[in-house]
Amino acid sequence: MSDNFKKIRILTECAIMVALSCVLSVITVYKLPQGGGITAFSQVPIIILSYRHGLKWGAFSGFVLSIFQMITGFVNFSYVNTVWAYIAVAMLDYLVAFTVLGFGGMFRNKIKNQALSIGLGAGIVSFARLICHFLSGVTVWADYADGWKNVWVYSLAYNGSYMGIETAITVIGVVLLSAVLDFSKPDLIRKRK
Repeated sequence: MSDNFKKIRILTECAIMVALSCVLSVITVYKLPQGGGITAFSQVPIIILSYRHGLKWGAFSGFVLSIFQMITGFVNFSYVNTVWAYIAVAMLDYLVAFTVLGFGGMFRNKIKNQALSIGLGAGIVSFARLICHFLSGVTVWADYADGWKNVWVYSLAYNGSYMGIETAITVIGVVLLSAVLDFSKPDLIRKRK
């Protein structure tokens, strides 16, 4: 297989996985009033892509997903009123938060067990996404902490409430898929022993 054909195949797979992630992100199990929600495995395609093709392709695809998420979540920008708040929302709630999903394959060549490797990577990048939303909650969305004495606790409770479940769904999804698919093979077929 030529290098150009291989790159085209990977780029095509990236486009398909980003599109799948976008579709799955629309299927919302629960949506919180000020943004955030629990989706049907929407992080899984980007993490699998990262595991299959490396962190560069994963981060690229995560970034493309972040642009889509920002466009569809554009209404959230109407709640902020300073330039710095716009920048913080764009960076923390979208660009960094979704690009980081592309590092989900970080343990592929470090941990031999595929399920453990991808499950651990999925957990870590989901936690990194939580940190992004947490920092955004503390810096931008603090005005919504009515009744909370500590904005840090508010942000952790608000963002942790959906990201904790989103993380569990993602880890379960990648581990279950890794039981039936071999992500290191181009055809994904797992050889039975």
